[in-house]
Amino acid sequence: MNATGQEQSGPDDRARVVWAVVGSDIGPLLLAATDEGLVTVGFHATDTVRDKVLERLAARFGSAPVEAPDSSRLAEPRRQLADYFAGRRHDFDLPLDWSLSAGFNREVLRELATGVPYGSVVGYGDLARRVGQPGAAQAVGAAMGSNPLPVVVPCHRVVERDGGIGGFGGGLETKRRLLALEGVLPEPLF
Repeated sequence: MNATGQEQSGPDDRARVVWAVVGSDIGPLLLAATDEGLVTVGFHATDTVRDKVLERLAARFGSAPVEAPDSSRLAEPRRQLADYFAGRRHDFDLPLDWSLSAGFNREVLRELATGVPYGSVVGYGDLARRVGQPGAAQAVGAAMGSNPLPVVVPCHRVVERDGGIGGFGGGLETKRRLLALEGVLPEPLF
């Protein structure tokens, strides 16, 4: 509040995209949000990864994202992710900004977000059939690789038909840890 009793706006209120790096059980995550909702989650948020993600967001939205770790836009995603990693949350209830995904990829990711619950997995071909494209298993794999919202949109739950865990943009060890957290795989021995 300012001296006149009006709520003050910070730089994060005027920015198109705000971001912060947060710790998690799978390493640092870069979270970015717009007024519409969470727009991206980036794994392994080292300086190099962070710079690449921020460049992509700046190119897409036409202005540089603003670092705002205390932004109200990021408060609920941070809380829900912390609850997920603590085992207290099985579903995310967040507004999502789907603007980094379009067409078939968006359709597949939305189906994944709503149709593959915590603690379960789905095959690439099965997910292709769910969106009415039974021959598009490879395209589903590409959609998983382009997922701008991993963990929240659980691409780690998509596996190969033969029982393999498939690929993963965050690395296979990260995928194993997420599947173990959800009880699909045993906890890795470290």
